[in-house]
Amino acid sequence: MLNIAVLVSGGGTNLQSIIDNIKNGYLKDVNIKYVISDREGTYGIERARAHNIDTLVLDRKIYKKELSNKIYEVLKDKVDLIVLAGYLSIISSPLVDGFKEKIINIHPSLIPSFCGKGMYGIKVHEAAIDYGVKVSGCTVHFVDENTDTGAIIIQNVVNVKSDDTPEKLQKRILEEEHKALPLAIKLMSEHKIFIEDRKVIIKE
Repeated sequence: MLNIAVLVSGGGTNLQSIIDNIKNGYLKDVNIKYVISDREGTYGIERARAHNIDTLVLDRKIYKKELSNKIYEVLKDKVDLIVLAGYLSIISSPLVDGFKEKIINIHPSLIPSFCGKGMYGIKVHEAAIDYGVKVSGCTVHFVDENTDTGAIIIQNVVNVKSDDTPEKLQKRILEEEHKALPLAIKLMSEHKIFIEDRKVIIKE
C-alpha cells in the first residue's frame, strides 16, 4: 500500500481526481493519509473531509519560511509519497531532502516552457497563448530544490486552438491533469518509475 499526502492551495480538483480513482479501483494500492492546505478556507480541504480523510491547515502567513519544516515534521515516517496538487507554496529543505524522489508535482504546461517562479494558474495559459505556441499541456515531475526543475515523469499534450482563450485552454489542460496525475501515482505505487541521469524510465 502506498500511503500518500496531498498538498493543496485551492479548489482541489486534482485531489478529487485522485479520490475518484481510488474509489473506482484504478489506484487500488493507494491510500490518502493526509490532505494539507497552506491557507484557510480552501475547498480542497472540504473535499477531503467529505471523504473522511485527515486534514491539516498550515497557514503560510503564519508559518512563512518554517512551512516546509512543519510539513516535514507532520509527514516524516508516515507517508511514502507527497503529491503537490495545485500547491503554490515553495517546497524547501528538510522536506525536499527528507523525501528525495518522493515528491511529485503537476504543472499546467509542457516543462520547460512557461514554468518557474510566478508561473501558476491562469498566468501559464495567458503566457502560452501570448507566445503563440501550437501545443501546450501538463507535466508531472519530481520536485527538487528549485521551481519546476525536477525530472519529468509524464507529459500530456493539448493542441492550442486559434480561438482559444486562457480559460478555454485551462479547462482542456485540466482534463489532462486529471489523467496524468493519477497515472503517475499508479506507476509509483507499482514501483515502475526509475531515475537515470535525471531521465525518468518507466518500466513496462
